[in-house]
Amino acid sequence: MNYAAGTQWSAAAMADYAGKNILVTGSNSGLGYEIAKFFAGKKANVIMACRSFSKGQQAAKSIRSYYHDACINIMELNLASLESVRCFVQGVRSMYTRLDLLFNNAGVMATPYTRTKDGFELQFGTNHLGHFALTGLLLELICSNLDSRIVTMSSAMNTLCPLKFDSLNKRTNYNKWLAYGQSKLANLLFAFELQRRLSRALSSTISIAAHPGWAKTNLQRHTGFFGYLNPYLAQSGAQGALPALFAATSSNVKGGEFYGPDGFMEMRGSPARAMVGERARNCEDAQKLWQISEEMTGVCYSFPMNRLAA
Repeated sequence: MNYAAGTQWSAAAMADYAGKNILVTGSNSGLGYEIAKFFAGKKANVIMACRSFSKGQQAAKSIRSYYHDACINIMELNLASLESVRCFVQGVRSMYTRLDLLFNNAGVMATPYTRTKDGFELQFGTNHLGHFALTGLLLELICSNLDSRIVTMSSAMNTLCPLKFDSLNKRTNYNKWLAYGQSKLANLLFAFELQRRLSRALSSTISIAAHPGWAKTNLQRHTGFFGYLNPYLAQSGAQGALPALFAATSSNVKGGEFYGPDGFMEMRGSPARAMVGERARNCEDAQKLWQISEEMTGVCYSFPMNRLAA
């Protein structure tokens, strides 16, 4: 592992984000809640994108019990529905002229075989395709800001299996863990390919990936054995959010990097550069995934050239 300059980094020392617009998917619980709470405490304008509006309200109420003047906007977003993604983006564009940070955080883990509203396997459809569509539709708002960043949450389980392009939606021989690993590999391939395309467009916006290690969240509700081990082996959600926060805020971060905990097997610890396997480095697979994702979602990216390129 290549350790970042952020080893033993503390998010508490970060400057205020007053006036900045931060969008966090899946922010009513788990890592997303911790990220939203952190930026609310830094005086940012936090957009909490939640599948359940009522749960988002409960989460916002909890955050405001810590920060009474928190600026929070709760918006409904179901990443398992492309219609919901498009409606959400329309709402964001009607209220904001720019986004400073986008956290592609929401996800599902090790679920029984299910399809999204658009017919995609649930984990691939939610974890990757939903965020692919969301990012593409919001790209103009993100790239209008010189210092914007896109942080996509992956997992150390991205190494479980290769991306099988011929069986992304097949129910035959479905294995919930391999499907999860495949979706997390897709997240990583997407984050890296997005950075390559941003660089070619001479954009100052950067794309970074992060993973939380083993963090105790309700994401493990379908995992059985692993859920039982949470109280004994998992770090807190707040600690698990640190790699994403470091990726989003540190001046030491560069586009196309991957961050996770620095401890044993990257399960817990302080933010550091994470290991990237050969599968995630495969540019041919990344380009193929991009093309397939455009075809499946109907979202084609347009990379606006920002002011730094002028």
